[in-house]
Amino acid sequence: MLNEGEFHTKFKKGGLVFVSDMGDLFGDFVPSDWIRKVLDYVERFPETNFLFLTKNPDRYNEFLFEMPKNAILGTTIETNIDQILQTDHVSRAPPPSRRYTAMRNIEWDKKLVCIEPILDFDLETFSLWIEDIFPFLVYVGYDNYGNKLTEPRLSKTLSLLERISENGLVIRKTIRPAWFESGKLVGSNRSTRWR
Repeated sequence: MLNEGEFHTKFKKGGLVFVSDMGDLFGDFVPSDWIRKVLDYVERFPETNFLFLTKNPDRYNEFLFEMPKNAILGTTIETNIDQILQTDHVSRAPPPSRRYTAMRNIEWDKKLVCIEPILDFDLETFSLWIEDIFPFLVYVGYDNYGNKLTEPRLSKTLSLLERISENGLVIRKTIRPAWFESGKLVGSNRSTRWR
């Protein structure tokens, strides 16, 4: 549904607005005229940043020439292994390989990648994917809901964080041992040690 009441909201200069939080404005099921209405409204606030996050970044191409310059185009890519999403029944979204290709090919200054919930991955390939997309910001975090997904070991995630941090800003969300690892996590999410 399109919440018409939101089109009366005033946004602060310098603020950041997460558009359609807990939804996917660019899903194939969303009518194009709804998306255009949102983009037109975003354009009225050129000094506010608007974050769009989708699991269907191919659809950004339909609106790229209408996209306001204050838009941050983001996607969720949980892994580089397509089969994990099918096995774990995590999502009915396009496979991660398709999301990666779409984001890599989009020419936009402000791109974001959300790796949450992080799923097992191939370190070399996944690192290169993130580098190829060239995001200015990457969010990384484990599942918060106890779903016992196919998670990577903490040591592997920390290796990924180290690699992708060399190329830009990485925000660590829930960083913890995988559900199947025993031991204790020591420290905050910003500075973690595993013993």
